[in-house]
Amino acid sequence: MMGYIWGGMVIAAFFFGIANGQLQSVAEAALSGAESAVTMAFSLLGMMCFWSGMLEIAKRSGLTDWLARLIRPLTKILFPKLSPDSPALRAMVMNMTANFLGLSNAATPLGLAAMHELDKINPNKDTASDEMCMFVVINTASISLLPTTVITMRAAAGSIDPFSIILPVWICSICSVTVGVIVAKYLSRRNKRRRF
Repeated sequence: MMGYIWGGMVIAAFFFGIANGQLQSVAEAALSGAESAVTMAFSLLGMMCFWSGMLEIAKRSGLTDWLARLIRPLTKILFPKLSPDSPALRAMVMNMTANFLGLSNAATPLGLAAMHELDKINPNKDTASDEMCMFVVINTASISLLPTTVITMRAAAGSIDPFSIILPVWICSICSVTVGVIVAKYLSRRNKRRRF
C-alpha cells in the first residue's frame, strides 16, 4: 500500500512540475533527495551496527540476565504469569533494553522473538493473551533513555543541537508508557470480570 502512495506522490509531483513549468526543479529536488537519503542511510547503518553489536555482547556476557533480575520487580507486576527464567521474558528484556537505548530497528527482531515465545505459552491461539497485549503497549510506547536513532538523524540533517530532544523524549515516553500500562491493566481486569 505504501508503494502505491509513494508512487502516486512521485507521479503527481512530475505532473504538477510539467503543469507549472518547473519540471527541472522537480528533477533536481528528486536527485538531491535521493543523495540525502543515501547519506542518512549510511549514518544510521553505522549506529545500528554498533548498538546491535553491543546488544549481542550484552546477551553473551550475561548482562541481559542481570538486567532481567534487576527489573524483575517491575516485570512481575506487568507480567505476573511469566516465570523468571521464561525465554519470553528474556527476549522482552532484550527488546526493552534496545528500546531504552533508542534502537527501534534493532528492537524489532527481539520483539518478534518475544511475541513468538509468548504465543507458545498462550492457551488460546486465536486471541492475544494479556501478556502479549501488555508487551505490545510497552514496546510501542517504550521509554527511550538515549534516542540514538533520532539524534543520529538530526545530526545527519545538520541540526545545531541534535541532543536537545532528550528531555522532551523522556517526558513523552514516560507519559505514554504510564498511560498505556494503566489502560492495558484496566482492560485486562474488565475482560476477566466479563468472563465470570
